Amino acid sequence: MNMMTSTRCLRAAIVGGGIGGLSAANALRRRGIEVTVFEQARALGEVGAGVFIYPNSLRQLERMGFRDALAAVGAKVGRGSEYCRMDGTVVGPILTTDSSGWNGMYGMHRADLLNVLASALPASSICTDHRCIGFEQDEAGARLHFANGASAEADVVIAADGIQSALQHQVVVPQPPEYSGVRAYRGLIAREKLPQWRNEAHQVWMGDGKHFMVFPVRSGTLLNYVGFVPTKTETVESWSAPGDRNELASSFQGWDPNVTALLEKVETCFWWGLYDRRPLASWTNGRLALLGDAAHAMLPHLGQGANQAIEDGVALAVLLENCDQAEVPATLKLYEELRRVRTDVVQAEARQNGLRYDSKYASLEQRDREIKNAAEFRKWLYDYDVEKATIAALEVSAS
Repeated sequence: MNMMTSTRCLRAAIVGGGIGGLSAANALRRRGIEVTVFEQARALGEVGAGVFIYPNSLRQLERMGFRDALAAVGAKVGRGSEYCRMDGTVVGPILTTDSSGWNGMYGMHRADLLNVLASALPASSICTDHRCIGFEQDEAGARLHFANGASAEADVVIAADGIQSALQHQVVVPQPPEYSGVRAYRGLIAREKLPQWRNEAHQVWMGDGKHFMVFPVRSGTLLNYVGFVPTKTETVESWSAPGDRNELASSFQGWDPNVTALLEKVETCFWWGLYDRRPLASWTNGRLALLGDAAHAMLPHLGQGANQAIEDGVALAVLLENCDQAEVPATLKLYEELRRVRTDVVQAEARQNGLRYDSKYASLEQRDREIKNAAEFRKWLYDYDVEKATIAALEVSAS
């Protein structure tokens, strides 16, 4: 790869203003790349759901300058975090730091994280009410077309628009997302309603075909809960479909009193169907690259969807920093080669971890052993430094 500096600033267009798109925008701007984010909604926003920021992405966000901002709105997750059987019997601790013990994790309200990421970008670099309906490219660059009649030119286009990506078909023949057979109920409850709750705890209860988890968000003032329940009927893939709180409560009747006590306090909840995709045949086409769920949609059972999207954005930023306009297609191929080695593994393990949590095993003892041994996989997950790994890969490709 030619490492000469481009005669002008590389221009990147990001389709999708969610966590993946905005974190990629910050990573690219940090390395001197001109960025515009195009979001189809009339305003940036995330519904009221929790998300984990694990050590593997937290260190990247902190390098972008978000250490204090994340600490202000996140909830530290650490002591008291554990896996339990449905009756409350403790199976083992949940790993909440990398191997150094220095880099920990936060529970975040998605809206809070989105606000942190958006606040660091110039208002002029975020274009809302821009639904992408067309893409074309040639040797000179790429052009996007939007439903409002606008168009935009760029040297590189990054599709960060989720599992139902409007641009994915420009890369591969679309395959329908695969339904997992699980409906997830989720919601938030004020921490003050449950005074006995452990302050920093992420807790997972595992039972007969279902599981339940709780973790703190918004500086610990709210608890985010999610109940995963099997269903034979496909459920809409939506963060905001109203759920039946009575159905949720009955699904976990007879479980650990800590679970049932929390569910007694629930007034409203939402549900969404859990989908993923098998690894795609390709992530890139010329000047177009897929990122996050558009590239590697995964089930939430490792909490890595947003974290892997953040890693994607950092990898792209490193690779594109000194890239000439003509070299973009080859650079994006290197991005795919580097990232999918990792994301293919994470996708597969997210599926497997869901089976563990839902006790889809001949014996609970085997399940419990695997849960205890999962710390080694978590160390591999959390210790990875995508920025350093990408710099090393770039050096190898240039030699």
